[in-house]
Amino acid sequence: MPWSVAPLRTGRSWVLGPDPETLRARWDRLLRASGTEREALFRTSRARGLHVALPQLPGHDTPTRPLAREDGPCPEPVPVRHGPFDRQWLIPDQRLLDAARPELWRVADEAQLFAVEPGRVTGGRAPGGTPAAEAGTGEPVLLFSEQLPDGRSPAGRPGRIRPLFRRPGAREPNLAPGLAGLLADRLGLPVAPLDFLAWTAAAAGHRPAGRAVPLPLSPGVWQDGVTLGRRVLWLHTYGARCAPAPGERPKLPGGQRPYVRSALPTALGAFPAEPHYDPEERTLHLGAGRIAPVPPAAWDYTVSGVPVLAHWYERRAAPAEPGSLSAVRPARWPARWTSELLELITVLALLDALRPALEDLAERLAEGPRITAAALREAGVLPAPAAAARPASVLEHPEEGPNGQVALL
Repeated sequence: MPWSVAPLRTGRSWVLGPDPETLRARWDRLLRASGTEREALFRTSRARGLHVALPQLPGHDTPTRPLAREDGPCPEPVPVRHGPFDRQWLIPDQRLLDAARPELWRVADEAQLFAVEPGRVTGGRAPGGTPAAEAGTGEPVLLFSEQLPDGRSPAGRPGRIRPLFRRPGAREPNLAPGLAGLLADRLGLPVAPLDFLAWTAAAAGHRPAGRAVPLPLSPGVWQDGVTLGRRVLWLHTYGARCAPAPGERPKLPGGQRPYVRSALPTALGAFPAEPHYDPEERTLHLGAGRIAPVPPAAWDYTVSGVPVLAHWYERRAAPAEPGSLSAVRPARWPARWTSELLELITVLALLDALRPALEDLAERLAEGPRITAAALREAGVLPAPAAAARPASVLEHPEEGPNGQVALL
């Protein structure tokens, strides 16, 4: 997948939040301020300030005048993937984002899937205070999202974002030219772009960190890997892609499904800054609230050495800087946060349950014949041409330039 994009850089945390209502409230608070107060709330950076006029993000009809003169409603927030497994919302306004990566927005649609390389960490604490463990070989080395990912790692180390398609509408796969044809010829099977991504999801599911995804010569290994990888993609996307049956959502078997056993506090201030997990009772304690059963595998699930569940919780409950826009948030814990937490526990538990099958696939792959890098070079697949590593020219949507000018692409 030659074309990759660096992670988004927001430059200010308040433009990202766990619900759209909070983002609208922050926008309104910003616009009620003026002069130096508005500038302080905005958090000016070298890349963005109140007097900078910028073009619209592709596909989003937002104002392009400087924020110092802005008096309109908040641009409609959009769902994004923040780091691993965290579904958040973002204000899609290039005036607010230090590096918005417009090339990603141009290809983000209902047919797109993104592969994200998370960064790695070797101990210490992640941003926000979440303790970081030593990153192990049981961690996924790729994450997948149907939503636009910001590409940020909880470890604070940037990775890369690789879209499956270079153009909207599932056109022009982001694969090295000739690769799909070579695979189809060697395997004797048709190889669709989604098949390749599913194979990648399985082959890189729980491997030591590395940059190479092995390619088998065995049709049976390939088909089993694609089937397994589709389940990985289904879980990473919370059921939005590759569902075993239309509309099927991830769900644990009866008796293993997490429920709220004791009501969670209503006031957000009643939640502790950090959650507590009881491995013997398999219970997650959130203040006076209890959620169970929570499998130890879900609680211990890490990406880049950072516990996913704890980091998800801290993004919502940890105190924010007083007086900042990030401190504008719900007074009460929304019910949908609880639903999202139960979904996250379910997805992490089901992903861990795939570990034996992923390890078995890795063993079969290691024992069987594979397509070598030399064979890829001999077939002209590698190295990929330089043009394949650059974004395609996409003119699907008219884009307004700064101060309402016509954007020339």
